[in-house]
Amino acid sequence: MTEFTTGFALSFSLIMAIGAQNAFVLRNGLRGTHVLPLVLTCAISDAILISAGVAGFGALVERFPLMLDVARYGGAAFLLIYGAISFRAAWRGGEALDTSGGNGASLQKAIITCLMLTWLNPHVYLDTVLLLGGLSSQYAHPWRFGAGAIMASFVFFFCLGFGARLLRPVFTSARAWQGLDVAVGVTMWAIAAGLVLN
Repeated sequence: MTEFTTGFALSFSLIMAIGAQNAFVLRNGLRGTHVLPLVLTCAISDAILISAGVAGFGALVERFPLMLDVARYGGAAFLLIYGAISFRAAWRGGEALDTSGGNGASLQKAIITCLMLTWLNPHVYLDTVLLLGGLSSQYAHPWRFGAGAIMASFVFFFCLGFGARLLRPVFTSARAWQGLDVAVGVTMWAIAAGLVLN
């Protein structure tokens, strides 16, 4: 496999794991609200982090592990709050997908939430900066590996955000939406617990 293809495959497999960021993009993709700005926010954030890793920032993070500790506990607190909001929405019920796409937060609020889910998540740094950045150094042309990893992020988030519309008929049911809220809440709290306990 070429360096580009290897970077693409590894990055895609890492991003595919269900996480807070993916759940948020999926939720907005189902609503059809702010999809393009959100997928671009996620993909560009990954591009910045992967580029930093390829450029050698991973070595700096390894030297100052306190940076990851701050991100870990801040991220866990944010995920606990976000999960609680999802559980509250599920408990209240009565919400179904507005097929006109009129529901949802403002663009500014959605972007801020997306940025927090991305930049306050230590797993993002571990996957992009340390793992992908570290692996890129093993290749003669690390930036080809990095370019493949960045391309995978763009492909994944565009597929997730815009592909969610295929599930929209299911989520016109309030019961299905409650199930999604519970799943999102469980995911957020599980990730938060993992951050604190690991």
